[in-house]
Amino acid sequence: MNEQNYEVIARRYRPKTFDQVIGQDHILQTLTHAIERGRIAHAYLFVGPRGTGKTTLARLFSMAINARGGPSIHFDSEDAISAAIWRGTHMDVIEIDGASNNSVDEVRNLREQCIYAPIECRHKIFIIDEIHMLSNAAFNALLKILEEPPPHVKFIFATTEGHRVIETVLSRCQRFQFRPISQEQIVKKLREIASLEGIGLEPAAADAIGRLAMGGMRDAQSIFEQMTTFCGQTIREKDVLSMYAIPSAVAIQSIVDAVLQRDLEEILRISSKWEAEHLDLFRAMVDINAELRRRLLLAIGKPFSQQSQIIALLQVLGDCERALPFSLSAETLFATALLRAVENSRRRPIGELLEELRQ
Repeated sequence: MNEQNYEVIARRYRPKTFDQVIGQDHILQTLTHAIERGRIAHAYLFVGPRGTGKTTLARLFSMAINARGGPSIHFDSEDAISAAIWRGTHMDVIEIDGASNNSVDEVRNLREQCIYAPIECRHKIFIIDEIHMLSNAAFNALLKILEEPPPHVKFIFATTEGHRVIETVLSRCQRFQFRPISQEQIVKKLREIASLEGIGLEPAAADAIGRLAMGGMRDAQSIFEQMTTFCGQTIREKDVLSMYAIPSAVAIQSIVDAVLQRDLEEILRISSKWEAEHLDLFRAMVDINAELRRRLLLAIGKPFSQQSQIIALLQVLGDCERALPFSLSAETLFATALLRAVENSRRRPIGELLEELRQ
């Protein structure tokens, strides 16, 4: 294939209809009802982790409200207008990067564009990505057009940091919180892509990529594509673990077992082994905490002591996860955090002791 014609997997399998969007059913339901009932607001704010579909859904929503004979949730994605919007090239649907266009002059220019009617579509739509990067002056300039927008103008804002958007702008938008996509949904999609691409994908390899993606479908697809370059026709778990320097799911379960059993010798043995192998200890701690949260759910309904032990572990290891990216000695912090977590879990909550005394 000519390199100029090559399209990366994340773009090739980007949703072109609402039915293809994964993991955001709560948002799809609200937006489709708004379209069907003709209750389309003038401003929307999409908030959530990277790679969860914010910009994709902004384009699909733009396609739906500008559909021929619409607005309609059943738009033709192959129609010339819809296809141009999906590619990000239509003159009536303007995408702006808030990180590089964050000055007050840029927003004033946007306000001037709002005056003019759309050339071809029903609505002129401005999609502003990473809106939290706007300066205070730019936010205030934007606020003026949000207060009294022309009827033909709609705004869709996207950000990974909703708390940095000023309250006066928030109050004029309908806010939608995008959720991280579950590992199960990511793995299912990767298997589908592998089948379409004619690539072999070990189930354990798909799970490893799903863990690495941390809820981001785009990240998962990018990792998958990198692995196809590295591995060729079959992606194996050992190759994913080697490429990204992460422990296997089995190894994560082993160290969690050692922590729950308060086996200090085994904890030190495993952590020393991971240090010698130069594994990514931050990623390892993320996976350890995820496994502990999974086991906490399984412990519901069982003796409270099991739940309190896991909660005590998570209190220490959660702090460690947040601190690891900034640590000068990740190896020392990782090992000592595990040992401190075990010590913390030995302390029995006062409520548990009082309950025993009542008995």
